[in-house]
Amino acid sequence: MNDPNVYLTLALVALAGLAMLVGACLSGWRGWLALQHEQLAAREPVPAGPSAGSRIEIADLKERIRKLEAIAAGVDL
Repeated sequence: MNDPNVYLTLALVALAGLAMLVGACLSGWRGWLALQHEQLAAREPVPAGPSAGSRIEIADLKERIRKLEAIAAGVDL
């Protein structure tokens, strides 16, 4: 067991096994990333403009601000 070739062979086999394990893990990682990319691409696109509900909310907030400014200025509504 004192032969240096045995230790060298054992080290090379261990290194080859580690390389195969890392390659398999990398392949799995890339597959998982591809799956996530496909799931993100399959989602419905986000509407470009504001929805009708948000426009109504904004109009309501603008009306409230106008009333508060009128109250602050001392104007009766």
